[in-house]
Amino acid sequence: MKSITVKQLQEKFRLEILAGEESLDRVVTRSRAHRPGLEFVGYFDFFPMNRVQVLGRKEINYLHKQTEDERKLHIGNVVKYHPPCFIVTANQDGLKYLMIYCQQEGIPLLRTPDATTEFLGKLDAYLTQALAPEIAIHGVCINVSGIGILLRGKSGIGKSETAHTLIRRGHRLVADDIVVLKKLSSKTILGTHNETTREFLALRSIGLVNVVRLYGRRAFQDETRIVLDIELSPWKDQALNNELEIEQKYTDYLGVKIPHLEIQLQPGRDVAGMIEAAANSWYLKQQGYSAAEEFMKRIEGEMK
Repeated sequence: MKSITVKQLQEKFRLEILAGEESLDRVVTRSRAHRPGLEFVGYFDFFPMNRVQVLGRKEINYLHKQTEDERKLHIGNVVKYHPPCFIVTANQDGLKYLMIYCQQEGIPLLRTPDATTEFLGKLDAYLTQALAPEIAIHGVCINVSGIGILLRGKSGIGKSETAHTLIRRGHRLVADDIVVLKKLSSKTILGTHNETTREFLALRSIGLVNVVRLYGRRAFQDETRIVLDIELSPWKDQALNNELEIEQKYTDYLGVKIPHLEIQLQPGRDVAGMIEAAANSWYLKQQGYSAAEEFMKRIEGEMK
């Protein structure tokens, strides 16, 4: 199971440490934060104790209004489950009683100036990505007109060279050679690099190039949602390649099915242009348009 430390959270969001500094090595394994509300009044049937606990104005104001004995009871009920950490939002103060309990139990107590809703949005997005299941595959990931595409094929088939042509046409490299795929949801796969290969493209006979240095900041982006899986393969003379509409196939990555198509290579064929056409065709299909359906309607109209 993937995990991150509270220290990583503290550094990522520049959180102020109020208590439990010696326990920042505690780990977070759940991808959504939790606001303890019912737990403060003793209801723990569905308490997600392994999640980061966020205390907004509602929770802190409730605690402020309690007597010392009531606070001891309510906070003790939550602290005894030893969640990874507590994060107080909106720079709220008057937290000495909370600091004492967290220090005693070795639970980090952190604070952010961000409003609760704003911070929860950023925190959940970060945790979802940081803790997402992932695999690394051989290929190239590129963003074509806002559409994330995974290019695959045997070594030497021309994936990186095709990516270079697309970059020169204004599209963006995400990763070359090693592509990291992260499952963000049951329908979403995110493609990114492994940091080591960030911004680099390996071109046979040329060597390693930095696309940002060559073509500017717009030639690269850190990540993209993968919506097409394109395999480059050698030309097959006996294959039928002129269908009006290709039967949709899929590739499974981490349980998510990604539309797959194969582009056969032949000298003089504009592979980059084919990929642009595939991306634009995919986009039109999402809008409900099918060129094959329109063509058949025209044929039927002429026959009447």
